[in-house]
Amino acid sequence: MAKFALKNWVLATRPWSFPASAMPVLVSTIWMFVCRENINWWMALLSLLTIILVHASGNVWSDYQDYANGVDREDTYGVKTLTDKVFTPRQMLRLSFGLLLVSVILGLIMVNLTGLPLLWIGIGGIALSLLYPTMKYHALGDLVILLCYSVLPMLGMTYILGGYIDIEVLWIAIPIGMITMAILHVNNTRDIETDKRAKINTLPIMTGRSIAVWIYVIELLFPYLWLILLVILGKCKWPVLLAYFSLPIALQNVKNILTSSPDAESFIKLDESTAKLQLVFSLLFTIGLLLSLL
Repeated sequence: MAKFALKNWVLATRPWSFPASAMPVLVSTIWMFVCRENINWWMALLSLLTIILVHASGNVWSDYQDYANGVDREDTYGVKTLTDKVFTPRQMLRLSFGLLLVSVILGLIMVNLTGLPLLWIGIGGIALSLLYPTMKYHALGDLVILLCYSVLPMLGMTYILGGYIDIEVLWIAIPIGMITMAILHVNNTRDIETDKRAKINTLPIMTGRSIAVWIYVIELLFPYLWLILLVILGKCKWPVLLAYFSLPIALQNVKNILTSSPDAESFIKLDESTAKLQLVFSLLFTIGLLLSLL
């Protein structure tokens, strides 16, 4: 493998997207801390590192598949690692499987320290990550993202930190998962024309651009309504409403998708700004959970 600056390798993994995998781990960790007030923080950090490595591997694998299947070309948006010949497909493939190998080793260490249920969750997450490109091409990418970057990791964290799988965590997985899905959805909405050319079938292609835009709006705004429901039902205490301070970012994204043309800079960068929303929303939600201990 040819040598490149570390920056090139890092950029090839699309690090701006890592809040999508890191925030579910952080939020579920603090949720478990609030519930138990006695967790293994080292295991939480190891879990965070592992899922970020899986995410990085999946990003590189997805870019490799998109390039190999003619989805990504010189005129498409997003990362141009392969289309600009920064790396060869073979180098990207090696990077993807190298990152995956490290994450598998770390995962097996955690299985040894916890138990077999974690193994099945991990296998499910890795399998979905590898199948993601194919499933995205058949309009199932949103489902994969919800499972990989919300449901499975958050259930896994309850087992890692509590010794049991607590489905109650799914109450807080819903708002986190919807914003995560929005990252992919707006990316696919932006790429409708180039994806059609590649003869793949994403959800925005199935619904059409107009409906796809409104799906994105719902994915961004529904989590704020869900927060109120969490408080009303007693699943969380009122400090979690601190996440409402992220609402201006969500509203700006809504404005951009409703008023910008698909080739406008404000539309092209919506996937990155949605990842920013995920980061801010989740951090504020986490602070709210901690404040509920007072």
